[in-house]
Amino acid sequence: MTPLHIYQTRLAHNEVSFDASQQPALEELERVYQSLVMNSSASTEPLKGVYLWGDVGRGKTFLMDLFCQCLPEKMALRLHFHHFMARLHKELNLAFGQKNPLKGIAKRLASECRVLCFDEFFVSDIGDAMLLGGLVEALFEEGVVLVATSNIAIKDLFQNQLQKERFAPAIALLEANLKAVHLSGEEDHRLRHTGSSPIYFVNEEQDMSALFKQLAKGDIHQQPLQVCRRSIEVIASAENMAWFDFYALCDGPRSSLDYIELARIYPMIMLSGIPELSSEPYEHIKARGTEDGAIGSGQTGERAVSLGVNDDAVRRFISLVDECYDHQVVLLLNADVPLDSLYLNGTLLFEFRRTYSRLIEMKSHYYQGLRNRVQEKRGT
Repeated sequence: MTPLHIYQTRLAHNEVSFDASQQPALEELERVYQSLVMNSSASTEPLKGVYLWGDVGRGKTFLMDLFCQCLPEKMALRLHFHHFMARLHKELNLAFGQKNPLKGIAKRLASECRVLCFDEFFVSDIGDAMLLGGLVEALFEEGVVLVATSNIAIKDLFQNQLQKERFAPAIALLEANLKAVHLSGEEDHRLRHTGSSPIYFVNEEQDMSALFKQLAKGDIHQQPLQVCRRSIEVIASAENMAWFDFYALCDGPRSSLDYIELARIYPMIMLSGIPELSSEPYEHIKARGTEDGAIGSGQTGERAVSLGVNDDAVRRFISLVDECYDHQVVLLLNADVPLDSLYLNGTLLFEFRRTYSRLIEMKSHYYQGLRNRVQEKRGT
């Protein structure tokens, strides 16, 4: 089954709704599939990958995942972009002192996969931008095909306008090796699901203790959890869910690795005590790669950054929602203000739009039953 065939089958079964803006993306993914699997391309030119970009909820990740599912086993490596960058920094640390370490990393990746799929491609750190430029060049030299999703066009990938010219060669390289498709549809497909149950509560709107007892399975405990060899205070935990205070989970030495582990274990996670997260940005000096939760360049030196007083916690909250969404976990949230007022001012407004959209989808019955359906298909 090719990507186009699977899409048409799901369309016939009303599992997806037709979106004209998705059709050019499907055609490009079908082109890559046919060239890779059916050897249909007679061209001797390197195979161009695909870059899907557009607003949140336009089906970018859905289409990329549909493409990945069609490929033979081990042909594609699919990663959230910040997971890939974390892996890159880890491999660079192991390769310290080697000549041209990026070429060695690219060669190892090429031995793992023919196609590298990035979800949520976004670059904000100049150090990461320069590393990525060198790695992408090496990957293309190895014949790796790149398929990526992003909320922004290739030319806007690096947002720091003061140093953007340093990333210009990498942008030119990406534009030359990827076919960019703008998913410009008006519909947010995450909002199309009918039927919902609330997951976001304001102040005393919901007795969270009563809700936890209602949903918890098995024995209830209050002991701290050991996650990634670190202790996390918990209000309560049970077989199927864990309940945390916002500050315990998002305002401390936590990273996406903690959230991945929690999302793997618990189908539901409850988070209470969420304050209003808006704050006025201010400038301060940040040593590259030193702040927890930030993927820095790994180089020495300092740079001025603009942050709101809550933005470190906001960044972790965004990461928590992303990992829960990727693992089909249902988040149950209790905050001081409504969701549409939670984060209205700060330096992460662009990233938070995705978080808002994903939380809206989480309340749908379709999403809330997704983890069970996935596990049933896997026979677990």
